[in-house]
Order: sequence, then C-alpha cells, then structure tokens
Amino acid sequence: TIMIIDFNTMEATIIPNFKGGEKEMTARMFWDGTNRILRGILQPGASIGEHTHEIDCEVLFVVDGEGTLIDDGVPSPISKGQCAYCPKGHRHSLVNTSDAPLEFYATVPKQ
Repeated sequence: TIMIIDFNTMEATIIPNFKGGEKEMTARMFWDGTNRILRGILQPGASIGEHTHEIDCEVLFVVDGEGTLIDDGVPSPISKGQCAYCPKGHRHSLVNTSDAPLEFYATVPKQ
C-alpha cells in the first residue's frame, strides 16, 4: 500500500546538537518503526554531527540552500537540487555554511 506523508501538517521538532552537531535542526519526521523519512532545516552555522550508518543507509536531497556535506571525512559542497547517498558502513555530516537556511529531505531505510 502506498502512503502519502504530508510534512506540511506535521508538528516541527527542534533537535539541539543533532548527532553531536552545532546549534539545532528543525525536523518533521515520519518513522514506521523501521524506516525514517524527514524534512529538516539547518539554520546558518548549524550542522548534523558526523555519524556512521551501521545498520542503514541515508539518501539526502537538498530542497533549498547550500552547505557542505562531509563524506567519510571528505568535505564537498552541496546545494539545491543535489542528492547525496551515504551507504551502510560509511559516515557523513551536513553543515550549513551559508547565510540562509538549508532545507532537505532525508530517508534512512534499514538494510
């Protein structure tokens, strides 16, 4: 069965220092007990701390803004319309290095 997930009607959660990152992330999150899908916003200077995907992977799609994706310790610019994939067993971080909010969608399916 296909499910429509409406992030516009979900309550936003403010998560300080997400995964050990700087500042806070605003998130609207769906979780079915196994898989997570979220719409997140990082304000300027905010980040998601570097973390390893031990039992899952992550696909991250930037909807608006720009920042730096750190993939296994290697920084790369990422911006609106780009997608990043972090396979199981790898680590990554996302940092808003711009002067505007960075909005993204992320899916974290268990493998």
